[in-house]
Amino acid sequence: MIGHRFIKFDPNEQSKSKFEQMLDLFTQLLTYTNGDASEAFSWMNELDKKYQFTNNDYGMGDFIDDLKQNGYLQENPVNGDFNITGKTEQSIRKKSLEEIFGKLKKSKQGNHQTFKPGQGDEISPDTRPYQFGDMLDQIDFTESIRNAQINHGVESFRMHEDDLQIRENDFKTQTSTVLMIDISHSMILYGEDRITPAKKVAMALSELIQTKYPKDTLDIVVFGNDAWPIEVKDLPYLQVGPYHTNTVAGLELAMDLLRRRKNPNKQIFMITDGKPTCLKIGSKYYKNSFGLDRKVVNRCINLAAQCKKLKIPITTFMIASDPYLQNFVQEFTEMNNGKAFFASLDKLGAFIFKDFESGKRKTVY
Repeated sequence: MIGHRFIKFDPNEQSKSKFEQMLDLFTQLLTYTNGDASEAFSWMNELDKKYQFTNNDYGMGDFIDDLKQNGYLQENPVNGDFNITGKTEQSIRKKSLEEIFGKLKKSKQGNHQTFKPGQGDEISPDTRPYQFGDMLDQIDFTESIRNAQINHGVESFRMHEDDLQIRENDFKTQTSTVLMIDISHSMILYGEDRITPAKKVAMALSELIQTKYPKDTLDIVVFGNDAWPIEVKDLPYLQVGPYHTNTVAGLELAMDLLRRRKNPNKQIFMITDGKPTCLKIGSKYYKNSFGLDRKVVNRCINLAAQCKKLKIPITTFMIASDPYLQNFVQEFTEMNNGKAFFASLDKLGAFIFKDFESGKRKTVY
């Protein structure tokens, strides 16, 4: 019998086991504790006191034992310290991907769509009439047969050249991306945690590329007084330091990394919450946190122009709303012919999602 069977919804019925539920919470907390497992357990104990998610059947000790048995946790036999494993690091990235970008199935198609039709592996929904030179495997036989029946009737089947419809493929390109993350002290100032959303975006973006676009490359650059590259596995442990904002150093390193990439399509995403305040001149640092220092700003503008010449667009995600900072970002963006978003923390992932995944036109809340 074809149909649907409806049952009463039970809000208390959980599809996940107790371990899986607590693992979700544990991986979320690790993002806030910079990968410190002991601190995450302390937070879980406090939450347990309030919400009582453990019971006589399954306690925190059982959860820790299961973490170790399933390869999520290692215990130092000397001092008893807990350390998360590579499996946990991957779980954190997957959790960030689910939270920000939604669940995505692993795909072997490692490229991005362009708006140019051609010989490719992504089927376009659009068709067009047959033209001389089109290949046999491009013919949409369903639409072609439908045209033949409409044009000549269904009694005696005939198909002419005018009935043939071609379904084109969208040519696809590989992309090399550098994600720049500001780790200056202001990313945790003013009672607002800005570094954790930035880390989540970086982890989600890295997992997205590894699972859906494996032919793409992603380099991650952090910048404070200086700039340096970090590995994807380092993201959960990333912390803000007592730094100024050397945007110039970050851009120079990003450009150097992209020069080494063979992909023709290159781009820079930059997440920052403040103005550039620092330069390194020789072995000394030039710093000025008061207003917009033209000595620093002009170097940034010059690098934006260099990126434009190299056909490297820069998309800036500014987590700030000060009018004078907006003016700087506008000047910087116009010089590069790039894009800029003044992103709130809760929508940061959605902004990057829409920009990176041009084929998906939806906002992730």
